[in-house]
Amino acid sequence: MSKKILVIEDDSDIAAIEKDYLEIGGCEVEISENGVDGMTKALRGNFDLIILDVMLPGMDGFEVCKNIRDKIDIPIMMLTARKSDIDKIKGLGFGADDYIEKPFSPSVLVARVKSQLAQYERLKGTADTNKIMLGNITLESDTHRVFVNEKEIVLPNKEFQLLEFLMTNANIVFSRETLYDRIWGMNSFGNTATVPVHINRLREAVELDPAKPKHLITVWGVGYKFKP
Repeated sequence: MSKKILVIEDDSDIAAIEKDYLEIGGCEVEISENGVDGMTKALRGNFDLIILDVMLPGMDGFEVCKNIRDKIDIPIMMLTARKSDIDKIKGLGFGADDYIEKPFSPSVLVARVKSQLAQYERLKGTADTNKIMLGNITLESDTHRVFVNEKEIVLPNKEFQLLEFLMTNANIVFSRETLYDRIWGMNSFGNTATVPVHINRLREAVELDPAKPKHLITVWGVGYKFKP
């Protein structure tokens, strides 16, 4: 089931970017353009997470956060152009769970949203520890299933194991030798040249444009990593 996100942001261009990227990431998004309306929607709606700008007409983000924090138990992420540590401390003091400065990378925002949702589910004991959700890719370890944009794809065992290992260790670069050792084992017949072959097959399966991969990244001269 997709997560429902409330974006409280008065800049329509920024709100549209957030909405587009979050929807690509599998979320359902509703937008509010001022603090009073945003607070009302937050208290009435069944949202899983709120992205809250600080500078809002009607009521600023600090007040919104303060007014809703003790009434709803979901992650609140504050988004602002302010650079002051005092503002960050103030926002976190009112109960925000994360603080992101503008300008921001939309993909990083989505990754932080996914991280906050996963952390919240772990704390509440509702997380599926056998499921990894990064970007538009979902991997279920126990059922050995992979979904891209909610469409299931079938992977051979070694490619599944390789994807699982890289997603579990997202943003960490692994050499060809390390990946061969972890997936195939030191006593396997063959050589490390099989690693880039399987990486390319994975790209064909999960990347929108395998020639320009967004997730399975080559770090030249070092190895490979999964970028959320």
